[in-house]
Amino acid sequence: MSTPAAPGTGSAERHVHEALLAGSGAATRASAWRIAALSAIVIAALAFTGSFDRERLIDGLPALAQIASEMMPPDFARWRAWMRPLLDTLAMSIAGTAIAVVLALPLALLAAPNTSPGRAAQQASRLLLNLLRAIPELIMGILFVAAVGFGALPGVLALALHSVGMVGKFFAEAIEHADPRPIEAARAAGGTRLQVIWHAVLPQVLPQMADTTVYRWEYNFRASTVLGAVGAGGIGTELMGSLRLMDYPQVGAILLCILLCVTLVDSLGQRIRRRLT
Repeated sequence: MSTPAAPGTGSAERHVHEALLAGSGAATRASAWRIAALSAIVIAALAFTGSFDRERLIDGLPALAQIASEMMPPDFARWRAWMRPLLDTLAMSIAGTAIAVVLALPLALLAAPNTSPGRAAQQASRLLLNLLRAIPELIMGILFVAAVGFGALPGVLALALHSVGMVGKFFAEAIEHADPRPIEAARAAGGTRLQVIWHAVLPQVLPQMADTTVYRWEYNFRASTVLGAVGAGGIGTELMGSLRLMDYPQVGAILLCILLCVTLVDSLGQRIRRRLT
């Protein structure tokens, strides 16, 4: 025999259900407005930059087709001369990434609120990371070429400093979102600041840091090819030389070599990430 519902129970449940539906509807409308506002910004940016200029885009297609046809067949006659620049590019990406990680880790610890010694240190570290991110590696490459001369060294310095800003930001976010319970336990046990970081913070965030490092290395390999345009060494210097001579078959061959190397680096990066996770 079923127990009769208390008076007003059905009405209360109906009111709760209506409130939930109303709240869900309000959230849906708010999300729709945000999506609409974001879409309007994107469309305005496309229009402002001339991305809807069909005539200009269509007129450019024959020129692109002409350049692509002049690259065929690729000329690999000088492939032996490209081996050293390719190795320089690989070495630049590895060295730049390694320096960036070493410099980014202490800055990230200062920038994260749960490991920073104070508000002033946190703000100063975040400001420095923002500054390093704001200056493109190409501009840094020009500055370092002017300072230390041509070669791979200015490329390494440019990649390293620009990467510090991005890697440090991701490291700081990973540290900030670390589980606070192990940190509190380590502090309660009387651990020093360094001991808390070493035993409670880093073990939690090392996988994310390793993943960020591998991704940045892949990016730096691609970026190092561009730095050759300003005399920072690597295969980019060979590419720019062929472009200046309008030797498009050789340009096509160099681009294919770069594509092959980027594919190998990306494949190696994926394997490293799978081993780390």
